[in-house]
Order: sequence, then C-alpha cells, then structure tokens
Amino acid sequence: MSRTLNRTLVRALPDSAATEALGAQLAPLLRRQSGGMIWLEGELGAGKTTLARALLRALGVQGAVRSPTYTLVEPYELEGGLRILHLDLYRLAEPEELYGLGVLDDAPPAAWWLVEWPQRGQGVLPAPDLHLRLASDGEGRRAELELPAEWSAVLEPAKGHSAL
Repeated sequence: MSRTLNRTLVRALPDSAATEALGAQLAPLLRRQSGGMIWLEGELGAGKTTLARALLRALGVQGAVRSPTYTLVEPYELEGGLRILHLDLYRLAEPEELYGLGVLDDAPPAAWWLVEWPQRGQGVLPAPDLHLRLASDGEGRRAELELPAEWSAVLEPAKGHSAL
C-alpha cells in the first residue's frame, strides 16, 4: 500500500525540541489510514528515536516509550485500533532476519511501522509511505522528508508562518 513519494520537504531542526515538534506534526498523517511504512534514516545520534518517541506521544502513548535498540521491536496498541510497531534494525546482520522477528503478519496496512535503520532491511521491507532522513547540520540537524504530495500540506507552514 505504499504511495508515490513525489514531494521532498526539508526542515531545519536546531534542537531536540524541533525534532520532537516534527514528530508530533506527523501524528495526523498516521490517523488517516490504518497502516503504512515510515523509514527513519540517519547516523547514530541523529534523533531517530527522539522523533519516533514524540510521534508516539502525540498519538496518545501514555506509558514508557522504549527504544527498540535491543528488543528490535516495540509494539503499541492505540485507541481506535491503531497499531504501531517501532523497529530498530541496526543489529540485523542480514535483511532476512526480519522474517524471524514475527512482525511480517502485522505488515502494512495492518499496522504502521516506524523503522529505524531501514537500509538494514532492504529487499524484505515494504516500500515506505514516508522516508525521513535526519542529518547533522552545523549545531543542529536537518530533516529531509520524501512523501506523497497529498501529505505535504500537513507539514508545510501556512502562508505567513515560518517552518519548524
């Protein structure tokens, strides 16, 4: 159910609060459909987990939002039947190891997947509905989002307002 990623948006993220704000801003997109694939790419410390945690909080996760660094998968059941799997594939040696995680039964559109280190699962992972790359940019970070054009209005600032 992947969409055509025909729009690219770039955001300056001067601090972790801006990264968290971007994560929260993505929440309405996930409420529009029951599932999909979000790839979160960036080097160690780029802010992938910070962004995912803010997104999950904005969707209503109340308890601990743990990094899936060691568990590889953290599932979340939300109000309205929304299911989210937060995956961290950094520790995968081969993409085929995804089959052993038991998550493919919950593949989109049955659930939303937030995937850190998606390049480690290439060839097995479904194509993304949103591809977000985080990178260092001077003192802060920069986010590059590849997304469907119809989603860009949710993330673009209104006229007269500044971007994140």
